[in-house]
Amino acid sequence: MKENKLRELLRAGKPSLGTRVLSQWPMVVEYVGTSGNFDYIEYVAEYSPFDQYDLENIARACELHNMGSMIKVDFQNREYVAQKAIASGFQAILFTDHKTPEEVRASIKAVKADEPTTGGRFGFPNRRYIGCQPYISQLEHIKRVNDIVLCFMIEKKEAMDNIEEICSIPGVDMVQFGPSDYSMSMGKNKADAAEECKAAERRMIEVALKCGVQPRCEIYGSPDDVKYYLDLGVRHVCFGDEMNIYSKFLRKEGGYMRGIVDGIK
Repeated sequence: MKENKLRELLRAGKPSLGTRVLSQWPMVVEYVGTSGNFDYIEYVAEYSPFDQYDLENIARACELHNMGSMIKVDFQNREYVAQKAIASGFQAILFTDHKTPEEVRASIKAVKADEPTTGGRFGFPNRRYIGCQPYISQLEHIKRVNDIVLCFMIEKKEAMDNIEEICSIPGVDMVQFGPSDYSMSMGKNKADAAEECKAAERRMIEVALKCGVQPRCEIYGSPDDVKYYLDLGVRHVCFGDEMNIYSKFLRKEGGYMRGIVDGIK
């Protein structure tokens, strides 16, 4: 695998399906790949510990199964981690916790190539990149770096206040709404702000599509839940979360088995 899978899908105007992985064990990624159902995995680095060897191994495992790879990064050290992830072979970055257009522009600048047209700051560190291609020409390197898909979580009240400007910034490829952080940024529990969150998410989707930016949604329940988003024009879906799936199994099936074992005489 030498090309950016998610970028190719975006360019072709095709939909995409991903799933969230929190484990650093590459075999978990391979399990996703062997299903044959997913275009890419999202490694949720914001929620889990990892080292730089993990990043390379996760990217390699994706490439073995012709899958793309996205990494969700923390806000504070985002530029460093994003650059290291790209150099390891990740094909997309999901940025978190941005509030202002200025923060968005700064993140884009950090991961775009340092060349005349984009004004980026990403040089040519000799690393593996997608498909282990460390020695390609400078112009080919510019293309592969500038092809990295950039997705931004819209999860702060300030970000929603600035949503039109954010979606108009060159380099913003995708956006996704985050109800938990959005609620917290308003000083509310998510359970008490459900309608406000839904309204804000619909507004984000509307503005994104108007600006030519692709909205992305997460589905943790039934596949049928996606219809709501499809009707709004969303074509990019992240379905399932490794820890969520395991947690549900432990609670439901584990509880059932606990009852059986407790009934043993």
